[in-house]
Amino acid sequence: MLSFIIPAYNEERLIGGTLRALDSAAKALNEAYELIVVDDASADQTAAVAQSYGARVVSVSHRQIAATRNSGAREAKGEIFIFVDADTLANENVVKAAVEAVRQGAVGGGASVHFDGRLPLYARLVLPSGIWFSRVARLAGGCFLFCTREAFEAVGGFDERFFCAEELVLGKALKQQGRFIVLRESVITSGRKLRAYPAWKLLRVLAAMASGGRKSLMKRQGLDFWYSQRRHDA
Repeated sequence: MLSFIIPAYNEERLIGGTLRALDSAAKALNEAYELIVVDDASADQTAAVAQSYGARVVSVSHRQIAATRNSGAREAKGEIFIFVDADTLANENVVKAAVEAVRQGAVGGGASVHFDGRLPLYARLVLPSGIWFSRVARLAGGCFLFCTREAFEAVGGFDERFFCAEELVLGKALKQQGRFIVLRESVITSGRKLRAYPAWKLLRVLAAMASGGRKSLMKRQGLDFWYSQRRHDA
């Protein structure tokens, strides 16, 4: 069975499309699957929308992404975990590639990422090289990350000390368990944060993280890019 695990916070506008895409992909592949939405203290109709698409909703109040992802994994029944962000569209091709990679011996991996909508100039200039580097360095973004249950449990899941970059920490741990790949197939994720934050503000966040090292990733302070209230897309 495939377990799609979707962490969500105030995602009533986008989560329907995410679940619809996953449902369609799994059915096209004729795979047994489950949709698990981990509703992390949403104040909108995220849970109701998720249930309307047949998802099992797990309600938590962590406001900490690693803990939220782990809560979904604990409820999962499948042997393959696929973590998908609530603003991300994964089609049949990328899900099929992930499943085939696992059945051919990979312990986990991720996918190439494209962003929807019109992006600011700085993003259009930087993203192509960033996407290329991620594939070469085998760095899987959190919007689409897959692994076997066995490998996930062997490394203890997501490290809950981290408030961001938890997917990179997990990826590093999974690489110690076996083959970890980044697929050529891609998912489409929301570019709303890139549209909401000007380049100077994003650079300031990244500079603070770089100067603070790992410790800066272990506290919510300074991580508004990930934990601020949802903004209307620009």
